[in-house]
Amino acid sequence: MSLSLPDLKLLRIFVSVVRHQGFAAAQQDLNLSTSAISTYMSQLETQLGLSLCHRGRGGFSLTSKGDLFYQETLRLLGELEGFERYSAALKGELRGTLNLGVLDSTVGDPALPLAEVIGAYSQEHPAVHLHLSVMSPYELQLGVLDNRLDLAIGAFSTRMNGLVYQPLYREQHWLYCSERHALFSERRIPAEVITQQRMVGRGYWSQAELARHGFKHSAATVESMEAQLILVLSGAYVGYLPEHYAQPWVDQGRLRVLLPATFGYQAPFSQILRRGRSREPLLQTFRDLLKAQLSGA
Repeated sequence: MSLSLPDLKLLRIFVSVVRHQGFAAAQQDLNLSTSAISTYMSQLETQLGLSLCHRGRGGFSLTSKGDLFYQETLRLLGELEGFERYSAALKGELRGTLNLGVLDSTVGDPALPLAEVIGAYSQEHPAVHLHLSVMSPYELQLGVLDNRLDLAIGAFSTRMNGLVYQPLYREQHWLYCSERHALFSERRIPAEVITQQRMVGRGYWSQAELARHGFKHSAATVESMEAQLILVLSGAYVGYLPEHYAQPWVDQGRLRVLLPATFGYQAPFSQILRRGRSREPLLQTFRDLLKAQLSGA
C-alpha cells in the first residue's frame, strides 16, 4: 500500500507553529486565524495518523513523534527549496530568497567586506531577494540548522552537529575601560587588580570561556556588542570589544585598552551552512564572491 505525502502547505504551517511555539503566536507569520491553524493542524495529524503536539492550558509542546517529524520536515523543505533554486539556475538565472545571518557590529570591520559582497551579488543577480538578519552566535547556528538561514557569518565557540564551518579570518578583541572608570588614568596596573573589576560578560559565553578571558564571574551580561559598549562607556564595568569597533572611542579618548599583553584574544570567524547544501547555486555564488573579496582585502 502506498502512502501519499502530506500537503506542503500543511507542512509549512506545522513548521511555523513549532517555531512560534503555538497557534496564536504563529497567526501573524501565517496570516491565518487560530481556528484556521487548528483546522490545518488537525488535517495534517489525520493524514499522518499520529498526534504531533500537545496544546492547551499547559502550553504548546511537541510529542516525541512530533519532534521527530518536525526534524524530518525541516530536512524535506530545505531540500525542496534547494531543488527549486537549482532548477532556476539551470535556466541561466538565479531566483529565490537568500537568507543571510551575521553577528552584530561587523559593519566597520575591514576584514569582513560584507557590504561590498552583497553589493556585487545583488548587481549580478538582481532577481534574488536578500534577507539579512543580525543574531547571536547561538541563534545563527540554530537558524542555519533548521533552514531559516541559508548561510551565516560569525565567531562560534561551540559547534553544532550538521553544520559545516569554513574559517574566514580572526577578529582581535581587547579589554577596555572608559574615561569614567577608576583605572582609566592608572599606569602599570597589575593583572590581579584588573580581574577584580566589575566585568561585562556575554550571554553566550560559558563559565569556562569566561575563565579563559581572565575572569571568574561577570557583573553584567549582554547579548550584543552595542550593549557591551554602552556598559563599558558607563564607567561601571570593564569589558571586551572588537578592536575595530572600539577604535573610534579610543581615538576620542573615551576608551583605553587594559594590559594588552595579558588581556586580549582573537575570535575566529567562520561562515557556516547546513551540511549537504554547499553546492546550491544561490549559496555557492555568494560564497565565491565572499572568497574573492577576502582574497583581495
